[in-house]
Amino acid sequence: MAGLDHEERFLFREEILALAAALTEGSALDNVEDLLVDLITSSHFDAEVVTLERSLQAMLGQRQGSTLVTALTAAPEVFDEVAQLRLPPEVVDRLAGWRARFGLAIDNALSFLSNPDGIQGHNFTTQVAHADDRRTLQGRLTFVRYSNESEFFIADASVFLQVAADLLDKLGTHISRDDVDQESVTRLKEAVNLIERRTAPREEA
Repeated sequence: MAGLDHEERFLFREEILALAAALTEGSALDNVEDLLVDLITSSHFDAEVVTLERSLQAMLGQRQGSTLVTALTAAPEVFDEVAQLRLPPEVVDRLAGWRARFGLAIDNALSFLSNPDGIQGHNFTTQVAHADDRRTLQGRLTFVRYSNESEFFIADASVFLQVAADLLDKLGTHISRDDVDQESVTRLKEAVNLIERRTAPREEA
């Protein structure tokens, strides 16, 4: 593997050999593939990729699970080194196939989590959901990243109000005059007053 000294190369070989041994036990190859397919097709991929390494560690062993994540997201020359280890052909084929099918998406997701994109804008709208003869006010929050990709979240009004309360509570603990403009403070006061008026108990006739 390019860029590795003798000791690092030796350790890499040992880790790959340990991974290969774990993958040849029982139905480990199929189980790992099922896990990766479920992950890559999940609508919650960005959130679930965080737990990928732990899931693989539980399945293969702590050291082997970490090695597999490294192998999936490593540079192509890694497999030149793998080929020299004379691993079982099925293991080599699966590793190469997994990297081709899943590696880039997993690597991008993990890189994003390590270096999260900023938010350049947002939009918030409301909607009413009807289910089981119940009316539920919901909100839809859309964030626009600096990459111009959008991501939206839909939740009941109570959830967004709890988020707003948490934000104000945490920010208020550390905020200074330089961190906020007066217009925003005025809008916050007006919003709280509006909620209080609309949720106040009705006076009895």
